Amino acid sequence: MATVIKKSPAPKKKALKNTINKDKIISLYMESVLMNEKTPKSVFKFCKEHNFEEAVFYEHFGSFEGLQMEIWNSFYRKTILLANNDEAFPNYSNQEKMLTFFYTFFELLTLNRSYVLFTLKEHQNMMKNLSQLKGLRKDIKHFAAELIRDNNEDKKLKVLTQSVTVFSEGAWLQTLFLLKYWMDDNSAGFENTDVAIEKSVRAIFDVFDTKPLESVLDFGKFLWKEKMM
Repeated sequence: MATVIKKSPAPKKKALKNTINKDKIISLYMESVLMNEKTPKSVFKFCKEHNFEEAVFYEHFGSFEGLQMEIWNSFYRKTILLANNDEAFPNYSNQEKMLTFFYTFFELLTLNRSYVLFTLKEHQNMMKNLSQLKGLRKDIKHFAAELIRDNNEDKKLKVLTQSVTVFSEGAWLQTLFLLKYWMDDNSAGFENTDVAIEKSVRAIFDVFDTKPLESVLDFGKFLWKEKMM
């Protein structure tokens, strides 16, 4: 009697759901925006086009607006992670820490420049474009506040301490200025943005150290020169 060899059941394909996580959805979204030069029409259509359930999207994001905000939040987290990978970073002065932060942050933005330019120019209403930066604003203000609190600890006289609120809000306004400057920068390797970062960080710290005149004038001359070229 011939032995009947039973075939093992074919392994079932893993549910695609298991391969879709937050980072994957972000990657698919950014790619979709760049390839189609527009945001997806709906979450349902976006998920169908990429072969995963709509419910999986909502496990991570409440809307495309929430996803857009998370992209900026991830830029911030990656910047902090990269900065802290430098063993010397904890021993940097506060000014050096802010310089490192901005240099690293704009390097990351440059790697994603096409997406950043699209998403910040998508709507004619600039405030609508900037609404996705709400989480980033909170993160950068927190980062700046920690720097200034640390700086205040070294000052014995209360009159010499610096306003955490004013400094953190100033850091956010500085970020917006640098972001606009970087978007308009046509220099090779965005070297002019690097100069703007160095001069603006120096200026804002000198303002809080009550010796602003030289650095502010230097920064002003740089901006004037760039504007006239």
